[in-house]
Amino acid sequence: MSVSDPIADMLTKIRNAGMAKHEKVDIPTSKLKLEIVKILKTEGYIKNFKKISQEGNNSIRVFLKYDDGAFPVIHGIEKVSKPGRRVYMGYKYMPRVYNGYGTLIVSTSMGVTTGKKAAEKKVGGEVICTIW
Repeated sequence: MSVSDPIADMLTKIRNAGMAKHEKVDIPTSKLKLEIVKILKTEGYIKNFKKISQEGNNSIRVFLKYDDGAFPVIHGIEKVSKPGRRVYMGYKYMPRVYNGYGTLIVSTSMGVTTGKKAAEKKVGGEVICTIW
């Protein structure tokens, strides 16, 4: 079965694995997915990740992070730009996620970055997802 939106599929796998209290989740790899996972790591939403190659299939293994009460650190993760409706924002109009407690991931001409860094660099782009 082909996936029409692989990024949304990746976000759903991470959300479901967190709700089911799994330690890790494997995701088919792509350059964009790898950049998004790197941002999740630097922002502190996941413990770690590593690229895995098994029998010619490349994947990213994401190790999920939980707080002291065994609740997932990722409370919510939503795709903003969808295949049927792309959402673009200029750097002046980057929204804040949960009054600054969340993170906005944006694909700009300078690469995939957070909304704060895109606004600092004064570049806009396609809003991929929000995480809180």
